[in-house]
Amino acid sequence: MTVGIPIRRIWPEPSAEPLDDAALTGLYSRADQPRLRVNFVSSLDGAVTVDGFSAGLSGEPDKRVFGLLRMVCDALVVAAGTLRHEGYRAVRLDERRRAWRQANGLSAYPTLVVVSGSLDLDPAQAAFADAPVRPIVLTRSDAEPPPGLTEVADVLRCGTGRVDLAAALAELHGRGLTQLLCEGGPHLFGALTAADLVDELCLTVAPLLAGPGPGRITAGDATGAKHLPLRHVLAADDGVLLLRHARD
Repeated sequence: MTVGIPIRRIWPEPSAEPLDDAALTGLYSRADQPRLRVNFVSSLDGAVTVDGFSAGLSGEPDKRVFGLLRMVCDALVVAAGTLRHEGYRAVRLDERRRAWRQANGLSAYPTLVVVSGSLDLDPAQAAFADAPVRPIVLTRSDAEPPPGLTEVADVLRCGTGRVDLAAALAELHGRGLTQLLCEGGPHLFGALTAADLVDELCLTVAPLLAGPGPGRITAGDATGAKHLPLRHVLAADDGVLLLRHARD
């Protein structure tokens, strides 16, 4: 069924018919090989936040796709800074989406994966303390966990001095977590891009100008350009564009 603000495909194969959740799920389907998908929302002028938070850019169509991307992934990857700043809660899905996952041979909930070089994490945060699936924390070899963290999460050490993201993803794949969804933040996205680990970008473009000040969806050291072909363009009736770019 179609809910709320209609979303339509405008490229390729334009259609005037609104997309229901089954059609949207098909457009963001799982791959038959390991994949890292990144999901972001930005303003027309490239801002990643409004008033300091991404929520100011996100509306109903973005949240709808956001929920579907969480539904089809094995694990949700997020940087510790974003986890703290955005106040992440436990990764939970509604009954309908849990039923879809179980019908497709998946666990009821995806696994939360937190990337943290310093392990500056609060085990009492709901993302850990209330998690329906034990989270995983990816860190470097010499980081010391705060009291209580290992009681609520598995700590995997990958790399010396900084988190080795390629090794970290290999660890996740070894645990059967091959369909990965990264929700940021910008520095993690930049580091993944630098390591050439990004297979797909799902970008929502909000129809507003944020003006000077906010950062971009990516940050960090400069890297060479990476080509990522356009796969589809969807448009919502409120003027939001939903773009999907992916490797061949």
